[in-house]
Amino acid sequence: MNYTLSNEVIAHVAKILQMAILGGTDIVDHLRMVELTASEEDDNTLVLTDSYREISDNQVQKMLDDVGSLSIEG
Repeated sequence: MNYTLSNEVIAHVAKILQMAILGGTDIVDHLRMVELTASEEDDNTLVLTDSYREISDNQVQKMLDDVGSLSIEG
C-alpha cells in the first residue's frame, strides 16, 4: 500500500525544520519523534497522531514562552 503525507504533516515538517534551525538542534532528532497514523477519512494519507500533536504543540508553546522570558530579562 502506498501512502502520502497530509498537508498538516508537510507543514509540521517545515515547522520542526525551523525549530531545529532556531534552536541549533539536529532535525533528525525532531523527525524521529514524529508519530503518524492513517487518516480516518482517507486511508492512503498519513496524519499526525493526536498524542504527538499535543506533545508538539506543548513544545512549541514552551519554546515561545522561553523566548518571551529571555526578551523580558534582556
